[in-house]
Amino acid sequence: MTGEIEELKRLLGRDKVYDDPSVVALYSREASGLEGNGFLVVFPESTSDVSAIARWAYKRRIPIYPQGSATSLSGSAVPGKGVIVSFERMNRIYEISVVDSIADVEPGVRIADLNEALMTKGYMFPVDPASHVVATIGGAINTGAGGMKGARYGTMRDWVNQLEIVVPDEKGTVMRVGCRTVKCRQGLDLVRLIVGSEGTLALVTRAVLRITPLPESSPTVMGFFDNVEDLLAAFTELKTRRYPLLLAEFLDETAVSIAKKGVAGFESVRGHMFLASVESNHEAAERIMDDMVAVLKNHGASIIYTAQSLGEAEEKGLLTIRRRLFPAQIENARRFWGKSNVRVFIEDIVVPPSKLVNAINELKSITEKYGLPYTLGGHIGDGNLHPAVGIVLDDKKVVEKAHEWYVEVMKLAIRLGGSISAEHGIGLLKKDGLRLEMEKLDSIKALDIMKAIKRAFDPLNILNPGKLV
Repeated sequence: MTGEIEELKRLLGRDKVYDDPSVVALYSREASGLEGNGFLVVFPESTSDVSAIARWAYKRRIPIYPQGSATSLSGSAVPGKGVIVSFERMNRIYEISVVDSIADVEPGVRIADLNEALMTKGYMFPVDPASHVVATIGGAINTGAGGMKGARYGTMRDWVNQLEIVVPDEKGTVMRVGCRTVKCRQGLDLVRLIVGSEGTLALVTRAVLRITPLPESSPTVMGFFDNVEDLLAAFTELKTRRYPLLLAEFLDETAVSIAKKGVAGFESVRGHMFLASVESNHEAAERIMDDMVAVLKNHGASIIYTAQSLGEAEEKGLLTIRRRLFPAQIENARRFWGKSNVRVFIEDIVVPPSKLVNAINELKSITEKYGLPYTLGGHIGDGNLHPAVGIVLDDKKVVEKAHEWYVEVMKLAIRLGGSISAEHGIGLLKKDGLRLEMEKLDSIKALDIMKAIKRAFDPLNILNPGKLV
């Protein structure tokens, strides 16, 4: 490979191509704990660089593994033996237009940085995964990311108008799909096909995203409940009162006991956490806040915190506790096993919100069978749950138990009329689950269609091979 690598360095410049094993190792891991075996990391700085990489790889049939910040939890960002293409240097914001309600950005822009720029204009990009501080636009497009505002704003598929992409062929063809405008009929919707494709169809080099005004006001409440049934009854009542919920989040008591550590003012909280926020105008905010507090009290909330806006909720630490779910799940595993070298299997199922009580109770029963350390949290506003168990990798029986648990949880989601993945994607870990779901729907042919689409975009199967389907 030495000759091929030298050729790529001549094409792009030596400062963009690294084959140092220590550098490659840093970019061969993802947040799930899985590690790959790439042999090269490339840092393109323009669309023409990406096109050159695609031509080079196509000619030599070398796999390409696109990467944002590797915060994936499904194995979609784990490289095989091939070239890791990191988009971290392609981080320009080309345009923000309030009149057109769009932001034109490169894939390496971090979601938090985009929102910081938008905030000065009174706007926001509403897709906010828990990893928003480091998560990139390109990664969010590839995974079809969601987040805490999903109950109100949905996922990435709802917020991408246009994409500039590079496909792997002899020319490294660059093309734009979709429009700058919301209304757009270009035949089959290739934008929505790319969003959530996990880097298996094309390399995204630029995106025109929809943006939306910041809420005028967003009264927010956080309450703690002794049992999940009361918590979900409070959530249901808020829904029946027709409030436009901006957030509706949940952590179980185990996650709360760990996540609260170090967050000032929450030392005494206990039980299951419910966090809710409503979009409002200033005039109605106080009335809505009082009503929300009353609903939580009527359903048994022991301690209630309030904030007049999401900004105030951030300052008071209400959102901090929710965003600490993943670290809390890791810490719970470390405490259980008495070791620091643990891995957390995090599920990403979604069920109809009306089935949440069934799902949460059955998850507990399923996990008790396996005797593994367990935590649960998620976005109950859209039925998206993130149960997790912790394992030690040096015990094969424990690893086997975790895999069995993982599959059983996916089967539960399917049985309750939901799906095996809401926002983390399929990657490596959920391919068998995807087949189970399609079989349940009597739609196994859909997998054949997906594979045919993959071949149309990537005939040599060099883009993130082995993922998704």
